[in-house]
Formats: sequence, C-alpha cells, structure tokens
Amino acid sequence: MTAGATAASRELATVELLDESDVVVLRQVGREAAEALGLERQDQVRLATALSEVGREVASGGRGRAVLAVTGGPVPELVVHLSGAPAPGTGRGEVTGVAAAQRLVDRVDLSVRADGDRLVVLRKALPEGRPVASQRLDAVRATLSRPRAADALAELRVQNTELVRALEALAAREQDLVRANEELEETNRGVLAMYTQLSDELEETNSGVVALYAELDERGRQLAAANDAKTRFLRSVSHELRAPVNSILGLASLLADGDLDAEQRVQVGYLDSSARSLLGMVNELLDLARAESGRQHVHRVRVDLAALLTDLAGTVRPLLRPGVDLHVDVPDGLDVHTDPELLDRVLRNLLTNAAKFTDTGALTVTVSVPADGVGVVVAVADTGLGIAPEHLDAVFEEFYQVPNRLQPSVKGTGLGLPYARRVAEALGGSLDVTSEVGRGSTFTLTLERTAVPTVGRVLVVDDDEASRTVVRGLLGGSAAEVVEARDGSEALTLLASDVPDVVLMDVRMPGLDGPATLREIRADDRWAALPVVLMSSLDGPPLDGVPFVGKSGLDATTLLRVLREATGRTAP
Repeated sequence: MTAGATAASRELATVELLDESDVVVLRQVGREAAEALGLERQDQVRLATALSEVGREVASGGRGRAVLAVTGGPVPELVVHLSGAPAPGTGRGEVTGVAAAQRLVDRVDLSVRADGDRLVVLRKALPEGRPVASQRLDAVRATLSRPRAADALAELRVQNTELVRALEALAAREQDLVRANEELEETNRGVLAMYTQLSDELEETNSGVVALYAELDERGRQLAAANDAKTRFLRSVSHELRAPVNSILGLASLLADGDLDAEQRVQVGYLDSSARSLLGMVNELLDLARAESGRQHVHRVRVDLAALLTDLAGTVRPLLRPGVDLHVDVPDGLDVHTDPELLDRVLRNLLTNAAKFTDTGALTVTVSVPADGVGVVVAVADTGLGIAPEHLDAVFEEFYQVPNRLQPSVKGTGLGLPYARRVAEALGGSLDVTSEVGRGSTFTLTLERTAVPTVGRVLVVDDDEASRTVVRGLLGGSAAEVVEARDGSEALTLLASDVPDVVLMDVRMPGLDGPATLREIRADDRWAALPVVLMSSLDGPPLDGVPFVGKSGLDATTLLRVLREATGRTAP
C-alpha cells in the first residue's frame, strides 16, 4: 500500500487487490478513511460495504487496484477508483456489485479501458462542503498507510457489530414509527371526531339558513302582496271617492248661486273648501298609487329647466307669506331629457311645501351641474322651521307629518313628499333632504342628464313584428319615444290622437299599404307637413322625392342619418 498525490485529486491510499484478503483490507481502509474525513458511522458502513461488493469482483481476475483520493473542487468528495481484469468466463462490462453500490454511495460510474480492464469509480460527498486542508489530508494518509493484516475474522466481527448497531437503530426507528403511527391514529380520530362535529353543526346551520331564507322569501312575498293590495286599495278608493266629491262640489256651486243669506253663504263656502281639500287628498292618493305601482308613464322630451322654473315660480309666489322672497338661480340653456309634467309636479310639491312652513326669509332654488357633468342637481332651500334629525327619514313615509307646535294650523296629508320621491325615482333620479331645526331645510333633486334624443318621437308602421323590434332596437336612445302601428289604418288612428315627429313606414303591408297611407297623410292639413320615411326590402324607393331606407343590412347609423335628414335635425 502506497500514498501520493495527483493533479486532479489528492490521493490518500492505494490498495492492491490480488485475492479475497485484499478485499478485507480495502474494506478496512475505506471505513477508516471515511471516519477520518468526518463521515457519519452509517455512511462509513455504507462506503465500506460498497467497496467490498465492487472490490470482490474487481479482484476476481487476480489483478486489481483501488485508489482512494479526495477531490479538490467546490464540493469535495471521497473518490475511489477500482480497476482490474475480469475473471475468466466473465463479460468485460459485467460488475454485479455496482448495482448494490449505487444504493450505498452518491454515484457509481463503470467503464472499460482499452486494455480490457474494468474501471469503477465510487463517489461520496464529504460533510463539511468545503476543501479539506492539507494538514488534515497528511494526517489521513499517515493513518491509512500503517500496516494491517487481512484478518477476515476480525473484520467479520466488525461487520457483525455494525450490523447489530444497524439493527438496534432500525428497531429504535421502528419503535419511533410505531409511536408516531399511534399518535397519528389518535390525531386522526380527534380530527375525524372534530370534522364530524363540525359537519353536523354546519349541516344544522345550513338547515337554519335555508329555513331563514325560506321565511324571508315568504315574508317578502307577503309584503309584496300587502303592498300590491294597498296600492289597489288606494287606487280603487281614490276613483270611488272622486265621483261623490265632484258631486259635492257641483251641489255647493248650485247652492252658492241660489238665494242664500249671509250665514248660509259662509256655510256653503266651508262646504266648498272642505270638498276641494278632500278632492286634493283623493288626487294625491291616486297619484301615489300610480307611482307605487310602477305604472307611472314617463314621456321624455327636451326640457328647458330655466323656462320650467320661471313658470313654476310665477304660480308659487302668490302662496308665499308677506316678507318671504323667492329666488331662482338656473343657468340659461340648460336642457334635460325628462318628463316635464312629472318634473313640474315634483318641484311644485317641494316649493309649495317650503312656502307652507316658511314665515320669514326666502325660498331659494339652485340648479347646478356636477363636476363630472353626468347629472343635474336642483336644490330647494327654505328658511322655515326645519326638521329634527329623528324625523328626516320619516318625512318620506306615507301619511307621516312632522310634529309642528309652532304652526299647529298648518297641516297636510303626508302624501306629497312620498309621492315626490317615487316620481323622482321614476325619472331615474333621487330626492334627499338635509335640515336644521330653526334654520330651514334643503331638498335636493338629482336627475340623470341623459342625452337629448336626436330624432324625437318616431311612429314605426310595419305589419312584421320582428321588423318593428329590429327598428326599435336600432333607434335605442336616439329617439324620445317609439310608437308602433301594424298597418296604415292603425297609423292614421294614432296620428289623430298624437302627432309624432317623424313616421317610418313599410311599403308593403296588407290593407292600406305604405304609399296609400302616405297619400292619406298628405291629404290631411293636420299632417301634410309631417316627415315620412319609407322602408322596404326592395332595391330602390317606390316614390320619387320621398326619403327611403332599405331593410337589407340596415344599421343604426344609416337609419338615424335618414331620419335626421327627413326631420331637418342635426347630429349632436
């Protein structure tokens, strides 16, 4: 056995493998080298076993060698090169011990040299992960270079000792595994019990939630049914009361025209004023029922806010108490697309309500456009009694009246503000209030400032329902309203009740077709100047000088362009 060094690695020892006894020496040297380089006992045994498995086969040909070295790379390794000639009758590349060695060390490489010798390289990484100092390598070489006898019996004892230790470690691990399995089973039982408990609780909770949702749905249906019943009741009662109240007013008028003394005239006057108050309440009930039912018809047109508020201010000023002023601040030329009649009702309600509860100061109407330009805000402020915080939400409830000790004679029905909020919502807006007792209230109406339609109100005349649906969709928000007729006769009936801005009419229809209907329209002075556009699946216009649009491939841009040209409107 010799020691030395090479350029690629630093050699520790060399063992000549001539017979079985040399394999015992190789095993001893490998174990000692592993121990000296700091490998754990288990890794020492693994390396020694791998060397004995491979070394026995390498030495079988009677000529072999094992060289132990340490590499000098970034990850130092203990490397053993075993080379030798194969035994007679053995394949050149057959080394069955390699398979066992591969399970014991980090890496095993097998190759055959040009002279026919086999070369097996075993590699095992050192634990420190850094190059081994030269002084330590010298000490390892000195340890490995001492003479040793190939005592197979002693080595067998060492192997038995190592085996006993391995069995003891295995038994300890088995006991640890048994304990771990028992603990895991116990944990699993606890988890299973907890999961079962949680599942039961969750199922019980889900059942409760389902029952709660079912109860809420039932309550919702009951409330909806009650609300519908209330609305029907209000509408029915309002209609039923209106006739007798009108009769009372008529009779009071007849009595006032008769021969009455002064006292009787006073009494008839009370009768007339009471009947008119009752009629006003009935009308408010009817309006509220209509708004709550969702059947409030909204007819949107272009509305000049400045003109609407100017007219409204003129009718409200006579209601103001002496010394109370009315100020209206609205930008000129501010138009909105909404229902003017419904908007007038909301604002009139707010102004008359403010006038009723304002003794001194002023009523101020301010119109503004938010910074984003999306909507319009109309604020009606007064310097009246104000509303306490606890009553702010209740003022929009039906029949609720804010307690008023300062003006006990001022009373109302409690329907005006609820109705105003319902109408504001029908217009696509909202109505809110802020107030301070003794300083006044401000009611804020917010409306969406939708684009004003560019083609006004369109009457579509076509016997094909699918075609009417397509046209209605193409007009979209560009028309203020789309009215439909199934033939020329129905179109003429609709014209007699409400004249649209333009008529879009199919050419081919049963009964009174498009050209015949057009002649009827032109023959009537009421509609002679009404713009009419014909449409058809034909290739060209059937009448000269009449605007025409083809149905084939019709799109919104083309349709709107033709309608604007016919009505003399320009694109926004």
